[in-house]
Amino acid sequence: MLDHILKTRRSVFPAQYTGEIIPREDILKIIDSARWAPNHRKTEPWRFQVLTGKALERLGNFMATSYAQTEGYKKFKLKKLQENPTKASAIILIFMHRDVNESVPEWEELAAVSMSVQNMWLTSHDMKYGAYWSSPKSFINIKNLEGIQVADNEQFLGFFYLGTYPYEEQELPERKSINEIASFIYE
Repeated sequence: MLDHILKTRRSVFPAQYTGEIIPREDILKIIDSARWAPNHRKTEPWRFQVLTGKALERLGNFMATSYAQTEGYKKFKLKKLQENPTKASAIILIFMHRDVNESVPEWEELAAVSMSVQNMWLTSHDMKYGAYWSSPKSFINIKNLEGIQVADNEQFLGFFYLGTYPYEEQELPERKSINEIASFIYE
């Protein structure tokens, strides 16, 4: 079962979402799975802020307004930035909460947050919801979005879009063979 979930998980983009609402209990289950990611010294560096309802519209307007202030912006992209958040049922903002004692290297905490997002992605897929991790755009300063609180030791790592979509099994894509990615050293 886990093998199947790992192999069939895919990015599902906002354009594919049906607009149905994901129940809060399901969103909580998805976030709960993030808490079980491995993390060195139990720093639990992941933090999440969940946007739903009108907050999605505010995010879209915020991203479009921020993008419109960049040089050479394109109207098509501006419209997409504004509309995509409203196609999601929820968007989870992903943050790395840096251990104030810096008891582990920063890359380990970034890796732990990435694993927590992978847990959410696999859980979403298992529940037949679509998910997509979008990296923050260079023109976005998430601290300026109304209602968002970011601590000094937190770094914004992106948007985790969640939505319903017409789930159907797909063929597995080609991947490199194990021999291409791993070598064994025998003694």
